[in-house]
Amino acid sequence: MTVNTMTAKEVTEKVFNKEEIFILDVRNSSDFTDWKIEGENFDFLNVPYFDLLDGVERILDKVPTDKDVLVVCAKGRSSIMVAEMLSEAGLSVSSLEGGMNAWSEHLEPVKVGDLKGGGEIYQFVRIGKGCLSYMVVSNGEAAVIDATRMTNIYLEFANRIGAKITHVFDTHLHADHISGGRKLAEKTNATYWLPPKDATEVTFDYQSLEDGNEVAIGTTSINMHALYSPGHTIGSTSFIVDEKFLLTGDILFIDSIGRPDLAGLAEDWVGDLRESLYTRYKELSGELIVLPGHFTIIDELNADGSVSEKLSTLFETNHGLNIEDENAFRKLVTENLPSQPNAYQEIREINMGKIEQEIEKQREMEIGPNRCAVR
Repeated sequence: MTVNTMTAKEVTEKVFNKEEIFILDVRNSSDFTDWKIEGENFDFLNVPYFDLLDGVERILDKVPTDKDVLVVCAKGRSSIMVAEMLSEAGLSVSSLEGGMNAWSEHLEPVKVGDLKGGGEIYQFVRIGKGCLSYMVVSNGEAAVIDATRMTNIYLEFANRIGAKITHVFDTHLHADHISGGRKLAEKTNATYWLPPKDATEVTFDYQSLEDGNEVAIGTTSINMHALYSPGHTIGSTSFIVDEKFLLTGDILFIDSIGRPDLAGLAEDWVGDLRESLYTRYKELSGELIVLPGHFTIIDELNADGSVSEKLSTLFETNHGLNIEDENAFRKLVTENLPSQPNAYQEIREINMGKIEQEIEKQREMEIGPNRCAVR
């Protein structure tokens, strides 16, 4: 029997459009609890696949007939079998193509603004992982910031809009996901930039990203100003693009702030984190539009699926920016921490160029939500 399938892109559109969908997740309960597809109008039922091997009769009355039904598993195989059984029972359902692996890797480009001289800035929303990367475009040239390991999406997108990638940046040495920055730079012969304080152990050549660097993209007046903002890592660097957008990396998010512990130096870096957020960012224009490196909850998405907010608004609404007592701040970011990202030490070593892993191992290492924030 042929079963209908739904792609990660199609599910992403349902998230952005706030459509209704019923998800039957047939992964183990622990995996479902740790990480699942989320949407404002999504309903869920988690029944492990092995509990359905003898048939789906016991869940038929729990599966609605008046909305889209999507069966989800890890790799898209078990979900097809369950979808077939439900179809044979008379229900109209679909299976998520590629499963949660595909959901973790899907990137959706969203235009977030226009720049001087006809330039544009795009945000690439990694909807299943909460990672955000960026492309700044001007006069046929492009810069990519915090690229994921799925580099083809940037290459295809740049080709589609007629731009050549000339610069690739990482705001810091990532620990929650494998960077595609160096690989993308090699494919395009672009300059790869990395903060030197995060690069003391890397095994490859890079262009040193320093406080005050200005890198022009295209021939217009668009400049990307690097702003040293340590705290998440000792080298964390933000970007001010076109005096309009503030790319904060993993220092500041919409509903949270960055964690300082992923290199084992939380106590050492908490002071840097506070200074970056409470002094350096406070000196910037409140009109800047914050474009973070991650989002944590689906509520942070705007109506068009993008993630952004004015800096002045975040100073009013973000709890992490409104802790007057320094000891209370220190306690928040050193004691009130979520679980650390999967395989984060190994991911750091990959991003340093110390080790390599096959693609399936990389997928396994990245599975799960991002855990770079403190709320």
